Amino acid sequence: MIVRSLLLGISMLSLTVFVAQAEQKQEIEIVYFTQEKTAPPALSNLDPFIQDKGELGAELAIDDNNTTGQFTGQLYKLNKVIVPIDGDVAQEFNDKIAGKFSFVVANLPADDLLKIIDANKPEHTLIFDAGTTDDSLRQRCGSDVLHILPSRAMRADALAQYMLKKRWAKWFLVIGASDEDKLFAAAIKRSAKRFGMKIVAEKAWDHTYDARRTAQSDVPVFTQGVDYDILVVADEQGLFGEYLDYRTWIPRPVIGTQGLIATSWHRAHEQWGAVQIQNRFKEQKGRWMEEADYGAYLAIRAVGEAATRTQSSQLNDIKTYLLSDKFALQGYKGRPLSFRTWNGQLRQPLLLAAPRSLVAVAPIEGFLHPKTELDTLGFDQPETKCK
Repeated sequence: MIVRSLLLGISMLSLTVFVAQAEQKQEIEIVYFTQEKTAPPALSNLDPFIQDKGELGAELAIDDNNTTGQFTGQLYKLNKVIVPIDGDVAQEFNDKIAGKFSFVVANLPADDLLKIIDANKPEHTLIFDAGTTDDSLRQRCGSDVLHILPSRAMRADALAQYMLKKRWAKWFLVIGASDEDKLFAAAIKRSAKRFGMKIVAEKAWDHTYDARRTAQSDVPVFTQGVDYDILVVADEQGLFGEYLDYRTWIPRPVIGTQGLIATSWHRAHEQWGAVQIQNRFKEQKGRWMEEADYGAYLAIRAVGEAATRTQSSQLNDIKTYLLSDKFALQGYKGRPLSFRTWNGQLRQPLLLAAPRSLVAVAPIEGFLHPKTELDTLGFDQPETKCK
């Protein structure tokens, strides 16, 4: 009886200590903010429309943060705010997020992101932009937004570095009709000038018919009469770019938004521990990790890394650490990731990938920089008005 009473007392004491420890954990709440999307025009029946791109990456990151939090006395909670298709993004932000949460991961188009940036008070909320690639947003000055995905300029520079290595210097640029296509084309032109490439031809793809039915006859005519090394395509919606490869008048590789692409994540990537997170994501979520998932994952892991190092849940402490030289985030790409203090862009290697294989990782060897070779991708500090 004495032994039983003693064991019971020890068990009760252990339970009390456990409960006390749980109550003492720092709670860090993070909002994942997005809007439902309409399915885009289908280029191929092989690629299903994925509504929850980004959301599942955020869920995995919260799990990983809480794995570390068991040892650091921190508890991470994910709050999802998903605006209906016909909803008002700015109103939802004001009603459900502004002044209530310190950390927001926004997976939104650039126009909608600007609406919530304008409504935000930076002393109350730090926004992680996990959905845009716009260079104009990176030219905003201030520390209220951190950009996770690589900008169009970073992607174009990564491609240009590899083209320079291969000495494929004559480019034929094909531009789609959307505003996004024109922005990507502008980034390509900037990179061509920066790395000494020559755009020998530039054409707008303005056909309105179904490319699948006419590509075999029309693409050769469209690309005829030009001597070039590389066909560069700007087609961010994927309306025609896939049908240029193997159909051009002369046999040339395709790069840009189709063919060889520059991306922050790709399912063919397996180096530096990437196969581990690829498999874990697929087993838990039932599909491959997309770039939007990776962006949301990095944003939440960045908060977790800063909270762990500072042992704080406070906005100012975490933001200061994120923008310091001490911050280094594991991104499964061989180098630690960090934020550019002048524009909030996450500096990172870019994967140059074909549809089913990893071709190279940029920055390409030989491109040097006084601080870090990662800053050879995109707008460097001397090129921006932000200081």
